[in-house]
Amino acid sequence: MTTRASVSLSLRALAVCLAATCLCLSPALAQTSVDLELVIAVDVSLSMDLDEQRLQRDGYVSAFRDPEVQKAITSGPNGRITVTYMEWAGPPTQQVVLPWTVIDGAAAARAFADRLDAAPISRARMTSISAALQFSGRLFESSGAKGIRRVIDVSGDGPNNAGLPVVPVRDGLVGSGIVINGLPIMLKQPTGFFDLAELDRYYSDCVIGGTGAFMIPIKQRSEFLTATRRKLLLEIAGRELPGIIRVEAPAPEEHMDCLVGERQWRRYMDGRFPN
Repeated sequence: MTTRASVSLSLRALAVCLAATCLCLSPALAQTSVDLELVIAVDVSLSMDLDEQRLQRDGYVSAFRDPEVQKAITSGPNGRITVTYMEWAGPPTQQVVLPWTVIDGAAAARAFADRLDAAPISRARMTSISAALQFSGRLFESSGAKGIRRVIDVSGDGPNNAGLPVVPVRDGLVGSGIVINGLPIMLKQPTGFFDLAELDRYYSDCVIGGTGAFMIPIKQRSEFLTATRRKLLLEIAGRELPGIIRVEAPAPEEHMDCLVGERQWRRYMDGRFPN
């Protein structure tokens, strides 16, 4: 015969089981469905002049204030994306400037742009694209969202010269389904020790990867605004848009030396500290 005590005990046991089940399922259920999880990773190494860094920042600020970009954000199946903005230089230097933020319309896009505009810009030594990509890849674990696509948008003015080689890191991320797009900054004449005349080829062969990956080089200061806007439109839409042209480096007969930055640094160190 069933007693009130046994019924009460059974109900309490059922409640505990249901609570435990909810705790296990809650992280997945709590995830926001978005069309895109986007990491914007920008170079703040010392080779970037202060005015170039400001132009780079202003390009993204202007893009998120742009009505066409805002329209693209709300045009996907879920009508929203999530974005985080980080700065990088050498292996020890990666920092999040703006954490993951869901953008679901013009007001949210403008608020993101305003916060980005007001944030300070860092500077640090060395150029480790590989460390920036590793850090960016880990950021997806804390996005709090489930995106149809995951993209890293990396910009810089030189090749990888510190940390791990960039190609294995790139390939590992691409293998996990992440797309890497590039914005090589080529404003200066290649006269310095660490300059690379064919930085666009380097990004094409060694940095970008994944389905539909592309890069858009910036060769004039005025192109920061237009190239950044065009790049975000392509990334957010995930397809070709009317009037938008993909810009890619022409396919060379031989692939770029993806260790060219490391070799430059080694020659510099060997000359600086001779045996």
